[in-house]
Amino acid sequence: MARLRVHAFTITLDGFGTGTDQRADAPFGDGVEGLHDWMMPSFRGEGSGVDDAAFRAGEENIGATIMGRNMFGPVRGAWPDESWRGWWGEDPPYHHDVFVLTHHPRPSLPMDGGTTFHFLEAAPTAVLARATEAAGGRDVRLGGGVATVRAFLAEGLVDELNLVIAPILAGAGERLFEGLHDLPAGYRVASMVPGGTGAVHVQVVRR
Repeated sequence: MARLRVHAFTITLDGFGTGTDQRADAPFGDGVEGLHDWMMPSFRGEGSGVDDAAFRAGEENIGATIMGRNMFGPVRGAWPDESWRGWWGEDPPYHHDVFVLTHHPRPSLPMDGGTTFHFLEAAPTAVLARATEAAGGRDVRLGGGVATVRAFLAEGLVDELNLVIAPILAGAGERLFEGLHDLPAGYRVASMVPGGTGAVHVQVVRR
């Protein structure tokens, strides 16, 4: 049965997934410098150990991706035009259907390499149904941003949440678990493993 998985989602020690003032030249905002240092060696093809394994696990058996509009790009409100085509260039790394949650839908955007972005204004359950169908029996990966992951957790839709806790403090921004008072009733911590860069890898699973 297809599962909904979160991978390599990185938060600070005080629980923030983004800092303040997200913008084009600071996609994760201010105050979270070094948040993703743990994965930089893997981006360069030099990764090893626990950190690299966590980076690569998110590609295994994934047939579709869900993300929020903040992950797709820095444009807010109504689209001024359709010139923004994502952070990743003309050949995004997904190579499957990607469902972008937004209050301002736009036509689907086919890209090189098999990626097609679909822009939906719909509830998490409806988006997950579309993504599950598109995944064709494989799992669905849930990307950011923070509000998107939180919305799916609030409805108990996430089967596996693989977090990375970076050894930094932000003090402000957007907290992943803000307002999720019922989380302990539906989820448990399955494992905690230190990486080689000071980050800690935590697997949270549905009870």
